This record gives sequence, structure tokens and C-alpha cells, in this order.
Amino acid sequence: MAHMMEYECPHCGGMVAFDTASQKLKCPYCDTEFDVDAMQTLEHEMKEEKQDAFAWESAAGGEWTPEETSKMRVYICQSCSGEIVAEETEGAMSCPYCGNNVVVKEQFSGDLKPDYIIPFKLDKEAAKKKLKEHFTGKKLLPKAFQSENKLEEIKGMYVPFWLFDADAEGEVRYKGTRVQTWQDSNYVYTRTSFYDIVRGGNVSFARIPVDGSSKMPDDLMESIEPFDFSEAVPFKPAYMAGFLADRYDVTAEDSKERANARIRQSTLDVLDADITGGYATKSPIGSYVNLSNSSAKYALYPVWVMTTKWRDDVFLFAMNGQTGKMVGNLPMDKGLYWKHHIKWTVILAIIIFVIMMIAGMFI
Repeated sequence: MAHMMEYECPHCGGMVAFDTASQKLKCPYCDTEFDVDAMQTLEHEMKEEKQDAFAWESAAGGEWTPEETSKMRVYICQSCSGEIVAEETEGAMSCPYCGNNVVVKEQFSGDLKPDYIIPFKLDKEAAKKKLKEHFTGKKLLPKAFQSENKLEEIKGMYVPFWLFDADAEGEVRYKGTRVQTWQDSNYVYTRTSFYDIVRGGNVSFARIPVDGSSKMPDDLMESIEPFDFSEAVPFKPAYMAGFLADRYDVTAEDSKERANARIRQSTLDVLDADITGGYATKSPIGSYVNLSNSSAKYALYPVWVMTTKWRDDVFLFAMNGQTGKMVGNLPMDKGLYWKHHIKWTVILAIIIFVIMMIAGMFI
């Protein structure tokens, strides 16, 4: 059974959490702040101290089958002795009984330890504010949605990402045409010229991100990009205090296909943008992209995840915990949609009618 590591304030005994504003660990009770490195040093010095261990045995209940337990882990909170059952992909969490911030060190050791982490810069209140702004100005949003929907859950979560580096060599081929038109007193002439268009080149990619959590929709995670990697720091567990963290369940090997697709499309886009010359048409007939000097790193990126419930539907939103970029689907009032559609159809018909009447006056 794994045990949790808590970060305790040496001044008052409260459980500290990572503060997004100061980028330090902060005690919510005495407001004392600690550098991450200083807390890590203190943790190292206290490693030899014995910790309380409360183990209870009971014959109550049945037994889990191997299939049921294969995706679960059981932890004991050292603060309240509560038992926490979590999925194996959970890396850091808050105790659901006493709310203390804890870190499961065993989940982040060996080959599971990230290389980098981008600390949260925006707190929960900023996420709530951004969500409200996301609702603002949406004309087809049901009026009752903002008043009736409830914020079911909001979590600050470090999402695992694989970061791929590679040099790409590519080539793209097109069939192109150019069209010339001229006329004399009797005829209109058109000349169509056909061309083979070839473009090739090299493009270097650094830290192409691919979401390593199957629970996070890939399109949702790509929509809150980019993350500013210049603010990434070497991974330390203390940065996760007060936040959840997913352990990757999509390996780097399994993520290569998506990384390849992103690199391939970006390479072809760069080559395509280099084609000039006023072609009337341009049809692709072949392309290739080869990679070299490829490597991958493992990083945790900050994301605020929010779910709201309205009527019988649950809506998922995600906000970049570094930049504040918010994405998420919203419901549409079909009545308002058809009302606006009919309104603009009538307006357009009137405009066309007026234009035709004015044109008729001058014929």
C-alpha cells in the first residue's frame, strides 16, 4: 500500500499548497511562504523521522476481483487516516475527507518522473472568471443556461504531455495551371498552361506536445495551446501541492502516431506556403516527410478543468492554467437560431428586392 507525502508548515503545522501568484509554497493558515527548493531540503532532512502508521484490518465486506483492482490504488492519508481509493493514473490529489494536499511520490518515480513542469500561474478564481467571460456575448446561448447551470466541479490539474523534438525533411508535388484570357473583335481566347510544381525543404520542430492522458480529449488539449515552455522548470513534486496530477496512460510510443501527424501536416503547410506564382489551380499529387534526430521528453502542463450541468447534459471546459485561454462547447437555443435565421433571410430578401427595383428604374 502506497503512502502519501504531505507538505507541512514548520511554523504552525498547517498543510501548505503551491501559490500561483508568488510561485512559492504558502501556508493558508499563517501565510508563511517557502521556496520550493527550501521545502525540498526540509523534506530531505525529515526523511529519517518516523511517521505515524495506522493500519486497520477488517473482515467486513467482500473481496475485489483482480480485474476490479487492476485499475485502482488504495492510499492512507497520514493526516486523518482516511482511506482514499483512486484510479491508478492519479498522481496527486486532495484527501476527500479532510481536504489536505498530498502527493503520491510512488507514482512519480523511476520512468514515471517528468522531466519538466510548467507551474500554475492562474488560480481557481481566475478560472471561474474566465468561464463567465466565455459565456458572455454568445447570442445563441440559452438565457436560462447561465442562471440554471451549476458548476459541478473545478479542478486544477497537471496534464501529462509528451514533447517531441525532430528534424523533418519533406517534399510536396502538385499539378498546377495558369490561365490567360484575351479577345479580339471576333473571339474570346483562353490559354491554359499546365505545370509540375515541386517544393522541398527542412523544418525543425521543438517540443511538439501530445496529450498523454486518455481521459483528456486531444482536441480540447490542442485548443488551449500554446504553452510557453520558457517558463518550464525541472520537475519537483512540491509544485503539485494543492493540485491534481494525472499519470500518463498513453505511452510515448503510442503517442508517436499523433506527433507524426502534427509534424507531417505542419511540414506540408510550410512547403505549401512557399509556392507562389499565381497558379489558377493547384492539386496535390504526392508528398513525403522523413524524420531524423527525433527524441521525446515528459512534462506536466497546468490545466483548469471545469464541468457544468444544465438540464440533463454535462459540459466540459478547459483553461490553460498559464495563459488563461478557455475552450469548451456550449448549448444552442434552437428557437433563437431559427428566429435569427428567419430574420436575416427576410432582411436579405428585402435588400435584394430593393436592388432589383432600383436596377429596373434605370433600364
